Amino acid sequence: MNGIYIFGLIIVSVIVMIIAISKFKQHPFVVLITISILVGVLSGMKVGDVVTKVQTGFGSILSSIGIVIISGTIIGTILEKTGAALTMANTILKIVGKDRSVLTMGITGYITGIPVFCDSGFVILSPISKALAARSKISLSVMGTALSGGLYATHCLVPPTPGPIAMAGTLGANLGLVILVGLLISIPSVAASIIYAKKAASKIYIESNSEDNVDDLMNKYGKLPGALHSFSPILLPIVLIALKSIADFPSAPLGDGALKTFFSFIGTPVIALLLGIFLSMTLLTKVSKDDRLSIMSEGILNSASILAITGAGGSFGEILKSLPIAEILSSSLLQFNIGVFLPFIIAMLLKTAMGASTVSMIVTSSMMLPLMATLGFTSEIQKVLVIMAIGAGAMTVSHANDSYFWVVSQFSNMTPQQAYKCQTGVTLVQGLTTIIIVFILSLIFK
Repeated sequence: MNGIYIFGLIIVSVIVMIIAISKFKQHPFVVLITISILVGVLSGMKVGDVVTKVQTGFGSILSSIGIVIISGTIIGTILEKTGAALTMANTILKIVGKDRSVLTMGITGYITGIPVFCDSGFVILSPISKALAARSKISLSVMGTALSGGLYATHCLVPPTPGPIAMAGTLGANLGLVILVGLLISIPSVAASIIYAKKAASKIYIESNSEDNVDDLMNKYGKLPGALHSFSPILLPIVLIALKSIADFPSAPLGDGALKTFFSFIGTPVIALLLGIFLSMTLLTKVSKDDRLSIMSEGILNSASILAITGAGGSFGEILKSLPIAEILSSSLLQFNIGVFLPFIIAMLLKTAMGASTVSMIVTSSMMLPLMATLGFTSEIQKVLVIMAIGAGAMTVSHANDSYFWVVSQFSNMTPQQAYKCQTGVTLVQGLTTIIIVFILSLIFK
């Protein structure tokens, strides 16, 4: 089956998906599953394989972030119901001021995205995003977009997140140099996301559902929780996941013994978030047992829709990953020598088609490996710039076949149409900003 047909099929499927969800208001779960099956059948897969891949894709994405989503939703519900989210918002606003709350959200994402997977990071930090939006009277779309952009920049450009560290290993790049350059190049990417959030996402008003009436909360709970107690259910998972990243670093800073094993286990997102739940439960000491159960149940119930949509997105991604997209690209784009734009375009097409940033990074770096010498990418800095170009492509763009798209939209109360304007728009701006920076650097460093 020729490449033009495959790419045409993918493009049409994405357009149909957008129209069905946005214009005809069909539920994303039904649309994604239906489109997944149709694309599989029309691409020539055996019917039995199509069903298997739809099920596998649904299960694999939930096996990786399902428990994280449920745990994060429970923590967020507890923080909201006990007034802890309000305490966090008040604390941040006292330090940075209302005028800089969006900047604060972007910077928080930038830092958190270094050790924490972007999906997990957004789930963990969404209570702060909602509370800040409510207290600073800013649309939740602005806060969610800024947070998403901050997390996404370092997720795609800075080890030890899986994609960048895999690319460094594949292309034999100096890991320390990749981290340093990634940290620097991701700064303009985050700045672009903050500007986009303020200029474009602000045109969409989404009211935060965070409880922001101080007097009501004071009457209900007696007094609001302290700042440290309020932040701890969020900070603990972040710190533990960061320690796992340090323990798993190739240089083995914590050795190879029991200490590394301990932090590698306790810093696994599932374990870290479960510990976050237990810590958040200490905020419920003044709540009756029945109310505790009700709050926990509400958190689990709130996660159901997110899980269904995220799983369906995984099904679509699994079908697309089964198509010979990489082979089609290798027979067409690789004949052109357009500098760092070559790895960027390959990664961008793979990302847009398949939805998975990490997969597009790994596949593109593998495709580039045998071509590095031929294309003149031989010095250490050139290897790093190729990695940055691939990371920029892997940002461009996040849409309906990307689980992160649905995590951001659902936790920010965005409709799919609003998410296309905010999440897809900001990732496009970030990707283009990053590749421009990389191109300029490639002209300076040979």
